[in-house]
Amino acid sequence: MEWVLVIVGLIIVILIVSNIRIVPQARAFVIERLGAFRDTWGTGLHVKIPFIDRVAKQVSLKEQVADFLPQPVITKDNVTMQIDTVLYFQITDPKLYTYGIDQPILALEKLTATTLRNIVGDLELDETLTSREHVNSKMRVILDEATDPWGIKVNRVELKNIIPPREIQDAMEKQMKAERERRESVLRAEGEKKSAVLVAEGQKEAIILAAEADKQSAILRAEAVKEAKIREAEGEAVAILKVQEATAQGIRLLNESNPTEQILTIKSLEAFAKAADGKATKIIIPSQIQGIAGLAGSIKEIVND
Repeated sequence: MEWVLVIVGLIIVILIVSNIRIVPQARAFVIERLGAFRDTWGTGLHVKIPFIDRVAKQVSLKEQVADFLPQPVITKDNVTMQIDTVLYFQITDPKLYTYGIDQPILALEKLTATTLRNIVGDLELDETLTSREHVNSKMRVILDEATDPWGIKVNRVELKNIIPPREIQDAMEKQMKAERERRESVLRAEGEKKSAVLVAEGQKEAIILAAEADKQSAILRAEAVKEAKIREAEGEAVAILKVQEATAQGIRLLNESNPTEQILTIKSLEAFAKAADGKATKIIIPSQIQGIAGLAGSIKEIVND
């Protein structure tokens, strides 16, 4: 009897220990009692009733990533391309996620594919290639609204790759190459234009500087000539002044010596002789000097006799 009680006690302990559940952080357990939803366990220690309660589903509450395979999509201008998408989603209601839809990830993938086809179908090829942000935001809004009954919140949608047909890729590569060559030609032409402008401006500056130098040289030369003439005139004025002073000094000395009339006559003749030594062809002789000259001739004749 004692062994039976021990065995029963061990069985009870094992049942209690085996039905203790510890829910880790960022996870939730969906509990069913007799096949019906009972509760959602959050983080912590929980105990379920053996044979009555069971953990129907363990759900991760962390943000998850779903990378879907490329899907064929036809644009508005009838170009078929392959587009693969990446979804970032989070489970916000474990109960709805468990009972809202069967295979929710598969459903999310199919919903993403159909939504992508609907959005890209209204865009042309060029718009699709340049409007990724528009497509991403529009898909996120549509998917987030559609997945609310499933307990899923779509946080972000990204178009991972857009793969157009091979011939379209070749045409795009040729277009990009032509555009790069055009930009290179434009840049080269702009560089040559700027270089020519700089050369012309340099030549213009050189001509202006040369003209300015010639102007300054002419001004300095004129000032030098003017200065030389001024100095020459000043020299002549000084010489004339010296001559006049010497003449005045001679006259003063002559007056102080009380010269006789004969001496004055001789000085007049000397002055006349100096005047006659010039290059003038005509000389006007005052009557007084003529009389003196006749007197001098008569004296000379008497002396000779």
